[in-house]
Amino acid sequence: MKMNSEWREKFVYPFLGIATITTIIYLNFNDQFNFEFPIVFWQKKMGFVGVNSTHFVIINKHDHDQLMYVNGWNSYWLMEESVWGPSRSKVSKMLKKGAEMGLNVCRTWGFSDGPRPTSLQISPGVFNERVLKGLDYVIVEARKNGIRLILSLVNNLNAFGGQAQYVKWAQEAGVNITSSADPFFSNSAIKGYYKDYIKAIVTRKNSLSRVRYSEEPAIFAWELINEPRCDSSSSSILQAWITEMVAYIKSLDQKHLVTIGLEGFYGPNSADKSRINPGDWAALLGTDFIQNSALEGIDFASVHAYPDSWMPHANTTEKLDFISRWLESHISDGEKILDKPVLFTEVGYPLHVKGNDANYSDSLLKMVYGSIFESAKKGQAGAGALIWQLLVEGMEEYGDKFSLVAWKHPFAYKLIVEQSCKLRRIVRKKNSAAALNGKDPCSNIVT
Repeated sequence: MKMNSEWREKFVYPFLGIATITTIIYLNFNDQFNFEFPIVFWQKKMGFVGVNSTHFVIINKHDHDQLMYVNGWNSYWLMEESVWGPSRSKVSKMLKKGAEMGLNVCRTWGFSDGPRPTSLQISPGVFNERVLKGLDYVIVEARKNGIRLILSLVNNLNAFGGQAQYVKWAQEAGVNITSSADPFFSNSAIKGYYKDYIKAIVTRKNSLSRVRYSEEPAIFAWELINEPRCDSSSSSILQAWITEMVAYIKSLDQKHLVTIGLEGFYGPNSADKSRINPGDWAALLGTDFIQNSALEGIDFASVHAYPDSWMPHANTTEKLDFISRWLESHISDGEKILDKPVLFTEVGYPLHVKGNDANYSDSLLKMVYGSIFESAKKGQAGAGALIWQLLVEGMEEYGDKFSLVAWKHPFAYKLIVEQSCKLRRIVRKKNSAAALNGKDPCSNIVT
């Protein structure tokens, strides 16, 4: 017994002390270091998200699935800023602040293609491990704060490479294609590049948590492409591309939801709905909200809302009338036609509105949140909304006219928190238990 006691004093206790101190230092200051450290022992337990008809549910293996509504945000820059140790604190702060506002889903880029120093995919099938570790960090920090991520896998736009970069790679490899971006959806070589990228991401093992992305519950969903558009003559090609790619992802990962990334425009096949579009031009972009979203394997419909960009010459009354119809129409489509949840994954909140229209921005956000809340109260298909976009101090370089540091805009901050609390209240009524992430922002909110 004496030997055991001396052994514990000489070896076990000092080791436990050092391990404890090391853990405390890492958990508090890990974003300032560039080394990686396995942290699986403190990962928050989370259930995967599934769908039950028009609702999101958190899957519980040992009990009833729990209803889930989404109040979330976009911060596309998280991976970009997680590449460098010194800026990781900004990423951690954004996810922590989101949780403190009661937000539960963040949509961010899971792509960056091309020759840039912070590109994730340098050339087809060639990846920057440092950037991948940045994405690892985003996922770990999201789970730490109880946030789930929608990871978009490629951009239709040229920012961060986009589909144009894939076309350029194919041309440089001698593939005989035009300079138009539409070959992205049809050319077999380019589709092969994209599938290789999907496989590398979906099957990756996180260097920090050692959890494969396909097994990571902090990932809410995979998004095929941000805002796909093509020539109207290529609409059938886009439809075939969506079918092929969703089937490929699901062959690698059966646990996560998949969505397309649509803006929500109605195409020629939904002629009776074309009056809902923000202009005649929207029906000519090769997408069709109902036809695309109805495909097997697409688990929920995605919609964007940018009346200020889509209707630049309309007055604020016309824009608010449009957004009211836009919300009502898509929620009705999810309920009556698609039998799927509808998630408004980008809602543009215009900050700089002058003169008599100064209250327009807040009116727009109130209208979006109000429609989602009323749909949730009735048990309908409006499953949530994600504001575009939130920043923290020091990240203003990623901003645009729809970007804000929420806590610097008290009324917007209040609207966001109240929406989180209202949706949480509905969930609590229907679920046996539902805990808020982190600090409860609803303790002083009456809904």
